Amino acid sequence: MPRLRKRRRRELKRVPRSTATLEEFDRRTCPEGLVTRRQLRERGLSPGGHGPVAVLRCKGCSYRPDQSCNHPTRAWLYSVELARPKRTPTLAQEWALDRAMAARSTCPACKRRYYFCLPLRTQGSCDPCARGYEPSPDTYFASTAPVTHRLAA
Repeated sequence: MPRLRKRRRRELKRVPRSTATLEEFDRRTCPEGLVTRRQLRERGLSPGGHGPVAVLRCKGCSYRPDQSCNHPTRAWLYSVELARPKRTPTLAQEWALDRAMAARSTCPACKRRYYFCLPLRTQGSCDPCARGYEPSPDTYFASTAPVTHRLAA
């Protein structure tokens, strides 16, 4: 019988806010030019190799204004001025991704390419082949041609 692990409570270091390495902002007090990674992605930007400029404090730390926020729920803020446009993949990279996805979503038994990844490591084939029923036509590509590369993007 496996031994049960004791869960250790994570000790949070209390750091005074004055000695924090990055500037910290509470919720809804962030200046105009700073955004999170998710907001950068919505704008079609990436950090461009630059690190975070500031920290967006979590909701719980708003009750402790004298201490720095070091919880996992904090967010890193990036400068929009330093951000660069997202890189677009080349056609060769898209072909390589499509070949990888085709290998994960094509059944080796019936040669159908599904819209989702198959459990090939554990089951070895798609569910209809393993359990012996006919698949629903809206779950796989209905092409009669042999499985070729179809760009996913």
